[in-house]
Amino acid sequence: MSCVDVTLPPVTVNRPLLLVAAAALIDVESRVLLAERPAGKNMAGLWEFPGGKVGKDETPESALVRELKEELGIETSTGCLWPLTFASHAYADFHLLMPVFSCRVWHGVPQPKEGQRLVWARKDELKNYPMPPADINLVQVLWEYL
Repeated sequence: MSCVDVTLPPVTVNRPLLLVAAAALIDVESRVLLAERPAGKNMAGLWEFPGGKVGKDETPESALVRELKEELGIETSTGCLWPLTFASHAYADFHLLMPVFSCRVWHGVPQPKEGQRLVWARKDELKNYPMPPADINLVQVLWEYL
């Protein structure tokens, strides 16, 4: 197999880039934690992988450790995050870039701290949960990973 180097003109995107980090929390039964976006938030009712925006002075890993504590009340460390994949998706108002990490080690029991519902989904159940467009392709990666 070979690749052809194609030079393309620069593309100007008039949308800000939003960097978000997400986690595939995987329990001892190989189930993945999904969180439902609560009412009042953009894309409410859709299921996603826990995480959130990366702050100005944060790495994706440190932001994810912070977000997991704020959203779910669990503690983990950057050393417990394993790079898994990423999503890049153009929404109408922004372009999302989302590194996704797997995490199998944390302290505490995930609890919904921001009004969201939580569910532990088995590999074959992941496709049953409607997700934001950026998250849909992540299901195939998880399917192969689990």
